[in-house]
Amino acid sequence: MTTLFADADQHSLPLHIIAQDGLTDWLADQPSHVTAWVDANDFKATLGQALVIPSQNGSAQMAIAGYGTPNTRARGRFHLAAAAAKLPKGAYDIASGIPDEDLENEVLGWLLAAYRFTRYSIASAMPAQLVCPNGVDAKRISALATGESLTRDLINTPSNDMGPAELEQAARTLAKEHGAEVSVISGQDLLDKNFPLIHTVGRASDRTPRLIDITWGKTGPKVTLVGKGVCFDTGGLNLKPGSSMGLMKKDMGGAANVLGLAHMMMANALNIQLRILIPAVENAVSSNAFRPGDILPSRKGLTVEINNTDAEGRLVLADALTYAQEDDPDLIISMATLTGAARVAVGPDLAPYYCDDLGFVNALETAARSAWDPVWRMPFHMPYEIMIEPGIADLDNAPKSGFAGSITAALFLRRFVGKAPYVHFDVYGWNPADAPGRPKGGVGQATRALLEAIPAFADS
Repeated sequence: MTTLFADADQHSLPLHIIAQDGLTDWLADQPSHVTAWVDANDFKATLGQALVIPSQNGSAQMAIAGYGTPNTRARGRFHLAAAAAKLPKGAYDIASGIPDEDLENEVLGWLLAAYRFTRYSIASAMPAQLVCPNGVDAKRISALATGESLTRDLINTPSNDMGPAELEQAARTLAKEHGAEVSVISGQDLLDKNFPLIHTVGRASDRTPRLIDITWGKTGPKVTLVGKGVCFDTGGLNLKPGSSMGLMKKDMGGAANVLGLAHMMMANALNIQLRILIPAVENAVSSNAFRPGDILPSRKGLTVEINNTDAEGRLVLADALTYAQEDDPDLIISMATLTGAARVAVGPDLAPYYCDDLGFVNALETAARSAWDPVWRMPFHMPYEIMIEPGIADLDNAPKSGFAGSITAALFLRRFVGKAPYVHFDVYGWNPADAPGRPKGGVGQATRALLEAIPAFADS
C-alpha cells in the first residue's frame, strides 16, 4: 500500500510538537483561550498525546502533539507517528518542535503509520495527512515509505497467495516499474544449470522452485542483494510443530526485504549496478523430499550433510551466493529469516548482521543511527568453523550442539562467497506488537540503513 503526503495546496492546520519540559514555556506565549483549552483537556505533552485547539469562534486553529521526555523517546522511534494516528481527519503542517536532525525520520514515521494491509479486509485509512515540510525531500521519503510498504505487503500475504510463482510476479512487477531486467531459472532447469541445493529444497512441493535474477543500472559499483525466498517452511521431514508453523509465511522475509530495498535504491537512482537474487522455494513434505542424513552437492562443489531438513534457508542461499560471486561484485549482501538463535540473542527489533569489512561496518553503523533503523554486529567467530565440518562431508547444515546457531549459519554461508566484501543479515521480518509507525505484522529491517550505507561505502 502506497502512503502519500497531503497536497501542499490544500488547507492545513499548523502542528506544534511540544516536549514535556517545554510545555510551560510554550503556553506562556499563548492567549488565554489556548491555555484554558489545553488545561481542560489535560494535555501534558506526554509522548503520543494529540489535541486540536479551536479558535475563539470555534473553528480549528492549530494542533499540538506531545513529544515526551528524552527518556521516553529513547525507548522507541517514530515518536510523532503515535500522535499522528490520534489526530482527526485533515491535513497538518509541522510548525515547530522537531529538531532538524530528526525531521526526516519523524516525517517518514508519519507516512509509515498510514500503512494498512487491505488485501483481505477493509481497513479504515489514517485520517490525518501530513504536508511535506520545507527542506524534506518528498520524493526520497515517499520512496522509503513505498519500499517499506512493499516489504510489509509481501510478508503479510499468506502463503496460499505468496508462493514461488507469486513472489516471482512481485519481482517482475517491481522490475517493470523501474526498467530493470528479469530472468528466472526454474524446475528441472535448476539442475541442468547447476543449482542443486535450490532444486533439492523445493522439489517436494508442487509449487516449482526457481531462482529469480533482477539486474538494474549500468554504472557504478556492483552491488548484489541475495534474499531468502522460502515462501513456506514446514520444516520438511524434520517437521515443525504446529505452533512453529504459524508465522512461516514470513520465511520469505529476506526476499521481501531486498525487494523493498531495491525499490528504494532504484527510485532514488543510486549510481550502482544492482543485482537481486532470490531463491524462491517451498519446503514441503512428500515422497521425494530430501532427508536427514543425505549428502548433497552444491553449485560451488562443496558437499553438505543434512542433519536437519528445517535448516533449508542456508542451502538455497548457498547456491545463490555462489552464483552472485561469479559476477565479481564489489559487495554482496544476504538477508534471511534464518535462525531462531538470532531472536534469542537480540530479540525481534534489532537486525543482527555479520561483516568483517570494517569500512562497511562503520558506514552501516553510522547509517543505522541516522536512519533509526537499528542493527547489531555479530561475529564470524573462526573457532566455531569446526562445528560446521562433519567429517563425512565438507559442511554440516545443522550442527548438533545447539550452540551459536546464528553464528554457525553465517559461517556456513560465508563458505560460498568469494573475495568480495560480504554482509549477512539474520532478520526476523515481523513486528510482534503494534508500535508507532510499525503495526503488528511484516516489517523491513536494516533496509533504510543499507540505503544510506551502500553509497557511503562505495565512495570511501
